[in-house]
Amino acid sequence: MSISRLSLYGNPNVGAFTFATDSFGLVPFDMPEGVTREFSATLDIPVCRVSIGGSVLLGIFAIGNTKGLILPYTVTDEELSIIENSLRIPVAIYEGKKNALGNMILVNERTALVGVGTDAVLKDLVASHLKVEVHEGTIAGINMTGVCAAVNEKGVVAHPLTSEAELANLGKIFNMPVDVSTINCGFPYLRVGMTANSKGVVVGEQTTGPEMARIESSLGLQGD
Repeated sequence: MSISRLSLYGNPNVGAFTFATDSFGLVPFDMPEGVTREFSATLDIPVCRVSIGGSVLLGIFAIGNTKGLILPYTVTDEELSIIENSLRIPVAIYEGKKNALGNMILVNERTALVGVGTDAVLKDLVASHLKVEVHEGTIAGINMTGVCAAVNEKGVVAHPLTSEAELANLGKIFNMPVDVSTINCGFPYLRVGMTANSKGVVVGEQTTGPEMARIESSLGLQGD
């Protein structure tokens, strides 16, 4: 199955609590076992149970791809050790004050889109550690690009108010099809309500059938 509907803590915003690439995922340490199994099976990846700075908002704080993971300075030594020992993935720490990296940056294996005026140190870290080309831009006029869209290696799905120029830019820099959708029955901030990779997508339990079909199609997951 390439798509599942889940909730955590009675909350449909599953993307705020979870993180995934094509090779691994992060889930809260107290995520129920059955939910964890479904998450792992849908995305076809092993997962690491952890917190970041004592928080379960993993999707808000983490960014990465199969080549590396970037976490904010709030991550503890114990949490860092758990991630490194479990996943054997290179981890870099961003020391800047703005630590909601998952909200700030849209990234896959080749490309990253950051907001206009993003800290040069962060842009350099993303480029060097994740080995991607970094571009500046907006989605739906919003600088927090990571919260406004989801991307894998097959497509991009973006905020419903993304302009034609922004859609064209997304298609150009990621070199993939781009479409728009909502999630969780009309919520426009895609990444908060979902966690996706190139093998599947987990969406919030309030996501409607038409939204699920649109998201699957946009991310090239139909028929998987």
